[in-house]
Amino acid sequence: MDLTADLDLALRLADAADAITSRRFLARDLKVDRKPDRTPVTDADLAVEDAVRELLAEARPGDAVAGEERGGTAEAGRAWVLDPIDGTKNFLRGVPAWATLIALVVDGTPELGVVSAPALGRRWWAARGTGAWTSDPDGSQRQISVSGVEDIADAYLSTTHLGSWVEFHSREAYLRLADACWETRAFGDFWQHCLVAEGALDLAAEAIVNPWDVASVQVLVEEAGGRFSALDGSADYTRGSVLTSNARLHDRALELLSPVTN
Repeated sequence: MDLTADLDLALRLADAADAITSRRFLARDLKVDRKPDRTPVTDADLAVEDAVRELLAEARPGDAVAGEERGGTAEAGRAWVLDPIDGTKNFLRGVPAWATLIALVVDGTPELGVVSAPALGRRWWAARGTGAWTSDPDGSQRQISVSGVEDIADAYLSTTHLGSWVEFHSREAYLRLADACWETRAFGDFWQHCLVAEGALDLAAEAIVNPWDVASVQVLVEEAGGRFSALDGSADYTRGSVLTSNARLHDRALELLSPVTN
């Protein structure tokens, strides 16, 4: 599958998204509403998804679109999976760790992904068979790969929110993994998985995610030589949880994350 034209399009979509989010970040008149699940949504989230959908309707009219804010499905055929702003809580509080996530899914498998974080001056992208890449704040581009750490006692681990482990999986299981690792942080959301892809972190785990949160990072991590799975071990971005790793530590991390049953 030649994804060159699709990747070029995805990067242009990210440029359009960045123009909107950069303009609305730290805006005094930012509008914030609460969705039925109590998560926040800003006018920037909606503006980005609407703009990207409009561009896709022109460039790829036959493709489906599934987005966090406007819905849609990505089952059979070609579908673009969008998270207009991953890290909305950061965005509305003025924390610069947020990004637009764009993935192309074909017959249920993510084939390319773009993660664009303009406030950090960073962008990551990958397409099947072409490796994983990033651009730095100075505009230079480089290919990235996961770390070579082989002992979990030397591993650097990140998650998003410890409370989510209590509600959706097992706090004890996460702490068991954390205790086995060298160092832990909570970089959260997209960023931790990008850091796994570029070898700065070795493991990133989340007890609860949506498909649009992780479709793009699945391609990125796998093309960087890492491994992506749900906490049940399946390499399926729709399963509702995620573990990304440098591949060497994956099975051991899954073992430690298995809930303890009495």
